[in-house]
Amino acid sequence: MIQRLKLLAAGRVQGVYFRVYTKREANRLGLTGTVKNFDDGSVEIIAEGKKDQLCKLIEWTKKGSPNAKVENVSVKFSGATNEWKNFEIIT
Repeated sequence: MIQRLKLLAAGRVQGVYFRVYTKREANRLGLTGTVKNFDDGSVEIIAEGKKDQLCKLIEWTKKGSPNAKVENVSVKFSGATNEWKNFEIIT
C-alpha cells in the first residue's frame, strides 16, 4: 500500500546540499515527491511510496547529507495522492 510522508527537518540542513542528497536517496528508494527549503532554515520533504521505503527515508533524514547537522525531524503519515511521477527539488 502506498502512503504519503510529510517530514520537516531542522538544524543545519540548508547550504549543505541536503536537498540534492535527499533527491538521490528518494530516487534510490523508489519514492516520488518533493523537497524544498523554508525561510526559517528547515527543509520539508513530501514523499510517497511503500511504508518500509518511507521509513528508510526517515532514518536517512536523521543523519542527512555529509555536512548537515539534523537536530529535529517531525513526521506525519497520510494517504497517498499519487500527484508525482518522480522526486523533485523545489527551488
